[in-house]
This record gives sequence, C-alpha cells and structure tokens, in this order.
Amino acid sequence: MKKDKKKWLLASLLLVIVFFGGRGARMAVEKWQGTFTIVPKADNWGLGFGEEGTKPTGNASAEELKKNDAYYVGDSQEKIIYLTFDCGYENGNTEKILDALKKHSAPGTFFVVGHFLETSPDIVKRMAEEGHAVGNHTYHHPDMSSIADLDSFRKEVDDVASLYKKITGQEIKKYYRPPQGKYSAKNLEMAKKLGYHTFFWSLAYVDWYEDKQPTKEEAFDKLLKRIHPGAIVLLHSTSKTNGEILDELLTKWEEMGYQFKPLSNLIGGSEEETETAADENEKKKGA
Repeated sequence: MKKDKKKWLLASLLLVIVFFGGRGARMAVEKWQGTFTIVPKADNWGLGFGEEGTKPTGNASAEELKKNDAYYVGDSQEKIIYLTFDCGYENGNTEKILDALKKHSAPGTFFVVGHFLETSPDIVKRMAEEGHAVGNHTYHHPDMSSIADLDSFRKEVDDVASLYKKITGQEIKKYYRPPQGKYSAKNLEMAKKLGYHTFFWSLAYVDWYEDKQPTKEEAFDKLLKRIHPGAIVLLHSTSKTNGEILDELLTKWEEMGYQFKPLSNLIGGSEEETETAADENEKKKGA
C-alpha cells in the first residue's frame, strides 16, 4: 500500500511540474495589477488567470479542444460549477466528500485509476448508487502523451472500464482525464475514436501532498477567489483538507449564486444522462 501511495505521490509531483509549465518549458510569469499569467509547455495542461471571478485561459482554447470532444470549461454566462475529483488511492477522505455532496444534492464525477478500483470497491459502488458519474483516469496513471498507438491507449482505459463494470454491473461513463494533465493532439483523437469525452479543468489548487495539506484559509483563498461561471473544478479525493471543507465550500459557492451540474450537462447529454445526484437521492427518499 505504501509503495502504491509513493507512486501516486510521485505522479502528483509531476502534476505540479505540469501545472506550472513542465521541465524545460518556457514559463513566463507577468505581474500586472496583482494578476499573474502562466504560459505552460505545449501539450501539458496549464492555466493563466486574470481578474478574480473570471474564466482563465488554457494553453488550448475551448474551441480547439471541442474538435476532439475535449473540454476545460463550460458556458461563461451561466453560474454553474462542475465538480470533479481525481482518485488515485483511498486514505479516508473520499467518503467525507461523498457525504458533503449528498448533503447538497450535488453531482460529482470521480476519475478513478486501477489501484482505487482494486482497493476501494465499496466506495466505488457508493459513488454509482448515489448517482455520481465515474470516469476513466487510466489503469496505471502513465504519461499518456508518450503513447502513440491506439491499442496501448485502449488497454489503459479498457482495463479501468472492465473492472468498474465487474464491481458495479454498470458501464463506466465515457469520460477521460489525462493523468498529470499530459496529453497530445493524437491522444485526444484516440480518446474520441474510443467514444470518450476528455475533461481538463479550469480551477484546481495544490491539494495532493498528503503530508503538506493546505490550511482551510489557504484553500478558500484559491477556491473562492478563482471560481467562475462554467468552472470545471478539479479536487483530489486524497486531500484531508478537501474532506474537511467541502460542505462549507459548497455552501459558500451556493451563497455566491452557483449551482452544481453533472458533466453530461456540459456536453449536451440525453435527459436520462443528465439526471443529477439530487434526482437520485429524491428517488431513494420516496422508496
């Protein structure tokens, strides 16, 4: 278990590098009237932030990404938030997150890897039973941008889909998130060919170091100031801070006028696919 956690932490360290530009990348940081712009390495997902409460820019535009059924943000005119969680391993925080989502009738999408499925099948079942979407984060969490052939790409996602179906009896949602945010145009094309929609993010913060968790104040400073209409929020389920603050965080976002929707709302899914966790919970209450 410790070995698996070390692997995941190493992968998360790489995400730090990716998030702020990547090794050998040209990273320009400009300070102007209190704002910063990050120019990340091409093909590694990164964001540039402007004024508080506005949509950030990605290193690929929403229009470019959509050509391959990929997204990082929703409609900037609607006060909607899409909650997503990356699940590398379980350390006691995911069920607290599920409790908060249930309390607020908020739908989430959990991007899982093979290790999480292997070690936490009961939690995975709970995700499905409570109406949340479970997406594909690949089985081994590799650098998928280094994979150039469709068969290898397919195996990484198919192994997750197969185990998820074995656990829940359901098909996994065809939602894909590249590990560490590393991707290539070829990857996006392959994901689309396999029927997947790819999801990056427009809001995240450094929450993945298990032994160096942000304080509540630090988390709120990032997550409240940078929230914006159409935000796809990335949080890690390994974060103790996220488990502790999510209920209050969702309340604060609601007080700011935001509502929570499933990713199917963003991609224009069918009425059945856009059924929210709120609907699912209401059904259970009436049963």
